Amino acid sequence: MLKSLTDAYRFIEKQKEIRNKKLQSVSVYVCVGTGCTAKGALKVYNKFKELIERENLNVSVFKMDDGHDGILRKTGCCGRCSSGPLVSVQPYGYFYAHVGVDDVEKIVERTLKRGEIVEELLLIDFKTNQRVKSLEDTQLYKRQNFYIMEDIGKSECDSIEDYMGRGGYLSLLKVLSSMKPEEVIDTIKASGLRGRGGGGFPTGLKWEAARKSKSDIKFVVCNGDEGDPGAFMNRTLLERDPHLVLEGMIIAAYAVGAQKGYAYVRAEYPIAIQMFQKAIDNAKRMGLLGENILKTGFSFDLEIKEGAGAFVCGEETALLASIEGKRGMPRPRPPFPAESGLWGYPTLINNVETYANVPRIIRDGVEKYRKLGTANSPGTKMFSITGPVKMTGIVEVQFGTSLRQIIYDICGGLANNEKIKAVQIGGPSGACLPPQYLDMPLDYDTLRSIDAMVGSGGIVVISEKTCMVEVARFFLDFTKRESCGKCVPCREGTAQAYRILEKFVNAKANEEDLKNLEFLAKLIKTASLCGLGKTAPNPILSTMRWFRSEYEAHLRGVCPSGSCTAFKKYVIDEKLCKGCGLCARSCPNGAINGERGKPYVIDTEKCVKCGLCVEKCKFKAIVVA
Repeated sequence: MLKSLTDAYRFIEKQKEIRNKKLQSVSVYVCVGTGCTAKGALKVYNKFKELIERENLNVSVFKMDDGHDGILRKTGCCGRCSSGPLVSVQPYGYFYAHVGVDDVEKIVERTLKRGEIVEELLLIDFKTNQRVKSLEDTQLYKRQNFYIMEDIGKSECDSIEDYMGRGGYLSLLKVLSSMKPEEVIDTIKASGLRGRGGGGFPTGLKWEAARKSKSDIKFVVCNGDEGDPGAFMNRTLLERDPHLVLEGMIIAAYAVGAQKGYAYVRAEYPIAIQMFQKAIDNAKRMGLLGENILKTGFSFDLEIKEGAGAFVCGEETALLASIEGKRGMPRPRPPFPAESGLWGYPTLINNVETYANVPRIIRDGVEKYRKLGTANSPGTKMFSITGPVKMTGIVEVQFGTSLRQIIYDICGGLANNEKIKAVQIGGPSGACLPPQYLDMPLDYDTLRSIDAMVGSGGIVVISEKTCMVEVARFFLDFTKRESCGKCVPCREGTAQAYRILEKFVNAKANEEDLKNLEFLAKLIKTASLCGLGKTAPNPILSTMRWFRSEYEAHLRGVCPSGSCTAFKKYVIDEKLCKGCGLCARSCPNGAINGERGKPYVIDTEKCVKCGLCVEKCKFKAIVVA
C-alpha cells in the first residue's frame, strides 16, 4: 500500500521504468474485450499461455500484479471489433486479426521465437484492401484522434501497475497535492468539457452546482447504463481502461466534496463489471481509494450497482431511484440531482466517457484539450459504428469530423458496393439523416440545428435496401417497450404511434393514419416527462421529414425498398414452372395449388409471404412482383 503522496510519485516513476522495459522486450497482447471474447479470444489467450509455458518463453524483466512472470498480457478493445480476435506483438508492432486457436502455434514459432511476420494473419486495411504490418499503418488509425483511447494494443486492461506506468493517477496526485476543489472545477469549466451521455451539458457547471450545494453527505455517480441498441462506447472504456474512469470519479469526488460513489453498470456487461471491480479492488489495495487517501485527509469509497437492463434507467433520476432500491422511474426536475439526488443528498452524475476525459484534461492542460474539436464542442468523442460497413466497431474522433470521414475514410465505406440511404445517429431516440448531411461537422450545436443529436454516440448506417418506415417502427418498438409507464404521453402515445406504424408496414394504412402519426409524434415529444419520451418520436419525425415519400408510397401499396413483406406478391412464371409440386409441398399455409406436370398457381389470399417456396424452387420459377 502507498502511504503518502511521495510514495505514490516514486511508485509511478518505477512503473514507468518497468513498462518501458516491457515494451522493449517481446510481449504478446491478446484483446479480451467483449467483441473478441465472443469470437474466442480467451481460448486464444489460454493457447498462448500453454505454448509459452511449454516452450519456456517466459523470459521476464518484470512482474505482473499477480506475481506471475511472463510475456503474455490481456489488452482491451482496439476498436476493430469485426476483425477479432486481435493479437498485438511488441516491440515489433505486428497486429494480427481473426486469430484462431490453430493460428497460435504459428505466431509462437515464427514471431515469438524468430521475430518473423505471419503475413496471412496481418490486419487488412479496409481503405487499400492491403495487409499492413501494424495498426498504426492503417487508414483507420491515422484518421482518428486517440485521446482517451491511448496506447491501443499495448496497454494492460487488468493491471493497475501498467496504468500507473502510463502516467495513470498522476492527475489525482496533482489534484490532491496542489489544487483546491474550486481550482479543479475551474479547470473543467475552462476546458469546455460537455457531458458525453447525450445531453451535452457543460460538465464544469454541473460540478459547480454540486460543490455549492450545502450538505455533509454527497455522492458521485457514474452512469454506465448504456442501453442504446448499437452503442457500446461505455462498455469498451470500462473494459479497456477501467482505471481511467475510476481516476476521473475520484477527482470529481474531491472537487464536489463527495465521500461515497456508485458506478451504475448494466448487468449485461459482465466483462466491464469484472474489470471495473478489479480496478476498484486494486485502487483500494494501493491506498488510492478508501479512508484518508495517501494521508491527505480526503476519503472516498466506491461500489458497483448492477442495473437490471431497463433503458429508462439511463435517465439520471430513474437511475438514482434504482440505486435506492426503488423502481426505475424518472421524477420531475427541479430539484436537480446536484441539489437533491440519492436519498435527498446532493449527487453528481456523469457518464463513463465524461469521467474518462477528466484525468487527461488535468494531465495535459486546458489549452491542449481545446486544440481538439470545435469552439463549443472541444475534445474528442467515441462513436460505435454498426450497419453494412466494412469495419464495425469503435472509433474516436475530434468533434467537427464529418459522417463521411467516419464511414468512408475510417470504416472503409459500405460492403458489397451498397449505397447509403440514411445514417441514424444518437441512439434509438436519434434522427435518421439523409446523405446530404454526410459532410456536416459532428458537434452538439450543429446536430441540434437540424433536430438531431450526438446522443450517446451510436451510429447506424442504413443502406438503400432498407425501408425507412420500418426503421421508424423498429426503433419505436424499442422505446415503447422500455417506457416506464409513469406518464401518459409516453406510455399511451408510443403504443398508439407504434400501432399506426404497424399499419404502414402491413399495407393497411390510410391518409388519416399519416396525419395522426405526425400529430402523435409531436404531442409525445412536447408532453412527456423525461428524455425517453421526449426523444422517442425522433425516428418518426426525422423519417417523415426526410423520407416522407416512402410513407406516401406505402399508402399507394408500394414499399420502395421492397423489404416490407406485406407488399410482396409471389407469382409463379408459367414458362419456367415444370410442375414438380415441390413448392406446394413446402408451403406451410397450403397456398400453392395445381396438377403435377402443369404450372402451379399461388393463392395470394392464403400466401403468408414467407419466401420458402422461392428457396425450394429449383427452376427459379417463383418471382416477387
